[in-house]
Formats: sequence, C-alpha cells, structure tokens
Amino acid sequence: MRLLRTLIIILSGILVIYACNRRPPISSIGSVGAVSGKYYHIPVLEKKRPISKLSSDTYEIIAYSAHIISYNSKRKIPNWVSYELLASETDGPNSRKGLKFCPDPSLNLPQADDCDYRNSGWSRGHMAPAADFKWSQEAIIETFYFTNCCPQNQKLNSGQWSTLEKKVRMWANQFGQVVVVTGPLVWENQYGTIGEHNVVVPDAFFKAVLAGKQSIAFVMYNKANNENMQRCAMSVDKLEELSGFDFFTELDDTIESVVEATYDLKKWGL
Repeated sequence: MRLLRTLIIILSGILVIYACNRRPPISSIGSVGAVSGKYYHIPVLEKKRPISKLSSDTYEIIAYSAHIISYNSKRKIPNWVSYELLASETDGPNSRKGLKFCPDPSLNLPQADDCDYRNSGWSRGHMAPAADFKWSQEAIIETFYFTNCCPQNQKLNSGQWSTLEKKVRMWANQFGQVVVVTGPLVWENQYGTIGEHNVVVPDAFFKAVLAGKQSIAFVMYNKANNENMQRCAMSVDKLEELSGFDFFTELDDTIESVVEATYDLKKWGL
C-alpha cells in the first residue's frame, strides 16, 4: 500500500517536500520535521520574481496524504499543488461519487466555501484531480477541500483542462511515474473575485510534468476557447518566466538546465 507523504523542509525559500507515511499535525506544517518512509523531492521556489499585482507573500504548506499544497490564504486558492503519480495508481476501486467541495475542517485558515462559488458563473475547479487518486478514498476526499480548488471556466474545466488531466494519467502509465505541479496564474486579475470571502479568480492555469529526464509544461487561459494542446505546450523554463516559480530544483543544476529548457511533443504523444 502506498506510503503517505508528509515531511516538509523550507530552507532559503526552497520548499523540499518528502512523501512519507502520515499527515503531520497542522501546527507543524511549514516547519522542519522528520519521519521515516519512502520519499521524493518536489521543491518549488515560491518567489522567483514579482509576477502579480496581488500580494502572494502569504502561504502555508499543507501536506495531505497524497498531494502537497502551497495555499494562499489571502487569495483563498492554492499557489500550486504537487504530487507524484505512479502507473499503478492511475486506476482503482475508489470513487468521487457523492462528494462535494467543502472547507478543510482541520485547517485554521481563511478558506472559500460553497456560497462563494454558488451562482458566481465559475465552476469549482480541481487542481489535483480526484481521478488521479482512485487508489485511495482518503486521497480523493482530500482533493475536495477548497484548498485544492480555483474558480474555473466550466467549459475549460470539462474540456481542454480535463483532456490534459487524462493525458497526465496516460503519461504515468507510459513512463511508469510522473511528478506534477499545477496551479493558477494571477497576472492582471482581470476577473476579480467572487463571494463574501473574495476568492480570487485566476487569469490562467499551468501544469508542469516531469518524467525521468524530460519535462513539459502547459498554460491554459481561464476561458472557454484556448489554443489546441500543442500550442498551449511550452518548456518548463518558459513557464518559470510566466509564473515566477522555479520547478524541479532537486535535479542537478546541469541536468535541470537541459531538462527544463526544451520539450519534445512527439515524446509526449502530442
């Protein structure tokens, strides 16, 4: 059975995230801890450069059983969500049936609620999709917390974004394992906020995928009609410029520079 992930190290602005066997107490999130078990690294540098008119200085690192969230309590949306997906985890017996989004009851932070989204014109968009966690009912439930949710155009949510999520599962099967970092992009904040809690509506969404020594990234605007997936694709280096984040810094610098500089659509079946 897959070991749960929880160790988090924050050092000089770099988040080094380990997957371990249980979720840490909320009070210890963001501190240095140590537990035994299988681990992997998904460091993300939070502030590579200013990228938004809105302050993003406030964030909390939350370790769920199968994904990690950098949560922005000012915007009430995540900065990014990261997780590892193995080929053996792309299907399973568990289901999202009957689940609805709700605030994380264990978290003493400002969060969105259902009233913010109701009649707003925006759908409740998963960042870590429930379908990637069918191997664990607990993991599926945790994807339905508003900490993992952004206001998203419904046609994007059920269309191109959903297609990309299915591609990620296909790549996990193809390559055996992928590491995924996904989240919102807020530039001009052209759509403003929704609800009593002023939940920020993103301008776009990103997804970065690492498989072995190759990577690819995507940006899709928060609207119904985007370019096709090939035109939404880009190098991780380019996404770093657009997002202000520094991805996959656990890689050796010489390897990272090569892996993130280019992408080959044919290798990704695009």
